[in-house]
Amino acid sequence: MTGKLDGRVALVSGSGRGIGREIALKLASEGARVVVNDLDAGPANETAEAVRAMGAEAVVCAGSVTADGFAERFIKTGVDSFGGLDIIVNNAGYTWDSVVQKMSDEQWQAIIDVHLTAPFRILRAAQPIISAKAKEEAAAGQEVFRKVVNISSIAGTGGNAGQINYSAAKAGILGVTRTMAKEWGRYKVNVNAVAFGPIRTRLTEGSADGDSTIKVEEKEIKVGVNPDLLSQMERMIPLGRVGTPEEAAGAVYLFCSPESNFISGQHIICGGGFVI
Repeated sequence: MTGKLDGRVALVSGSGRGIGREIALKLASEGARVVVNDLDAGPANETAEAVRAMGAEAVVCAGSVTADGFAERFIKTGVDSFGGLDIIVNNAGYTWDSVVQKMSDEQWQAIIDVHLTAPFRILRAAQPIISAKAKEEAAAGQEVFRKVVNISSIAGTGGNAGQINYSAAKAGILGVTRTMAKEWGRYKVNVNAVAFGPIRTRLTEGSADGDSTIKVEEKEIKVGVNPDLLSQMERMIPLGRVGTPEEAAGAVYLFCSPESNFISGQHIICGGGFVI
């Protein structure tokens, strides 16, 4: 532990499993105090326990990021538990795929809500806290940088057949990123995004017959990439393989570290050189 994030308060949505869990662990390994969120309390508590086992601090704010009042509760958990707010990682999400002529309004709206509306609400809820702290620090002659990292995808940078909802949301979060970098620059907040390429998670690992599902608020949603297709994609990745959640978390950490203090409004692709 180098302690580059000692004492910083980090909120990570969707951090009970997969990439989000690894982001929480990575930030904690650098000294951050973490607010862990997941749709289900069980995985969220498991991540929090893993953080505590490392000697760092964690609290849980379970629930759907799309629920009314969640954003305010998420921010309040960080402020009430740790006295501040320094890092926000908008990571929560899932996929619900279909070609355009078969996609329902429910599918479209659900994915827009979780990947685009929820981050907007979280940032809106955070603004009064960040603004007040920034004014206090400026009055004291201090320059304190805070971080927002939004999670996008190569589906958002290049589109992906069968994912019009997901691609639209992930393209939209890049617009949010660039806009918030301009709005919050005066508060010394760096706002950036990481667009993931193929990363090995439960959303990409599926069975050969395509019957892998996840449960989201009582809905069974088919997920996964056919293993043959995933193998084809792997051969197109210049680094020769799909990424790991730990590597994905490393890319997010880059934008949370002090070394990124003069980088804002940018996105990087974490995909082993694979672009679409």
